[in-house]
Amino acid sequence: MGTRVHYDPVVKWKAVKMKEDGCSNKEIMETLGIKNVSQIKTWVKWHRAGETHRFNQPVGKQYTFNKGIEAFRKLKHLN
Repeated sequence: MGTRVHYDPVVKWKAVKMKEDGCSNKEIMETLGIKNVSQIKTWVKWHRAGETHRFNQPVGKQYTFNKGIEAFRKLKHLN
């Protein structure tokens, strides 16, 4: 398994904006230092689905389906 990379939410927003402006995935990857094209595809998918709150989720953490960040914080607080 490879090393997980955390991208700042600002980078995620820039990647989505660049994609909307018509930039290629390769250009976005080179400009922002993104290592895997699937990251861009995932962020664009989240943006289109209105799930931009996920831009702030920690690496390797998934929110409970349809609960959002508040439910995640509550669950984390209980542990």
